[in-house]
Amino acid sequence: MLTLKAPAKINWFLDVFGKRDDGYHDIVSIMQRVTLYDSLTFEHSDQIEVLSDANIPLRENLVYRAAALMKGRTRHASGARITLKKETPMAAGLGGGSSDAACTLDGLNMLWNLNLSRQELAVIGQDLGSDVPFFFHGPAAVVEGRGEVVSPMRLDSVCTLLLVKPPIAVSTAWAYTQADTMGRKVLTKNDNFIKLFRQALEDRDFSLLSTMQKNSLETPVIGRYPVVGEIKRALTQKGAVFSSMSGSGPTVFGVFLSEEEAGKAAGHMSSHWCKVVKTMGRDE
Repeated sequence: MLTLKAPAKINWFLDVFGKRDDGYHDIVSIMQRVTLYDSLTFEHSDQIEVLSDANIPLRENLVYRAAALMKGRTRHASGARITLKKETPMAAGLGGGSSDAACTLDGLNMLWNLNLSRQELAVIGQDLGSDVPFFFHGPAAVVEGRGEVVSPMRLDSVCTLLLVKPPIAVSTAWAYTQADTMGRKVLTKNDNFIKLFRQALEDRDFSLLSTMQKNSLETPVIGRYPVVGEIKRALTQKGAVFSSMSGSGPTVFGVFLSEEEAGKAAGHMSSHWCKVVKTMGRDE
């Protein structure tokens, strides 16, 4: 029996560009893992079995899809029983499903003694979702292309975050089709922008980060779901020094100077799902 943890992620910024010939959008983002985890347990079995406390149809469950893909690609003879315990909310912009998929590939690689490299696993993972390759290269990275181009980034500074998710679901496909892509490519494709953003994170220069913050999906999501904008404003009013929507939302994260301040802010957000977490450093 093998048990692994699958961490969630945030997007410090996310720029969405034009649609590609394969139907995906080009992006540039800085992603970082956070201390919010799903748990996956792997056991030997004759077939692929997935036991979960999440109400997800089996054929749509990324854990099942990852296991079936891994078995098919490697032609492994036996199966596995995988038990998934969810802590990361679904459809939240926190990469929970993608992390579970990556963790499944990693776990089966160990359980079945396949000895695949992390790069080989990432290549398999990109067929499951755009965020999956990141989880083989974290804890922080610049992510480009459709998500398959991952450049690991060293970030030593640890931040305390309050994650807040309202009880709504945002369609990722819809959000991407709504993204305004005009006038962005020149700015964030520039290596100097990436270096400046990273340095601001390391220096905890949240005033500068606030001026650089962007998420191409945030404006259309707030336009359709005003509660996301209300959460951003509330976090700032309760002491967050920086806030942004993660991914396609609807989760918003606020950066706080202490766990105590983040906890107090969470007390004012009781109508939503909330979690105080920390960003993960390079050795985690």
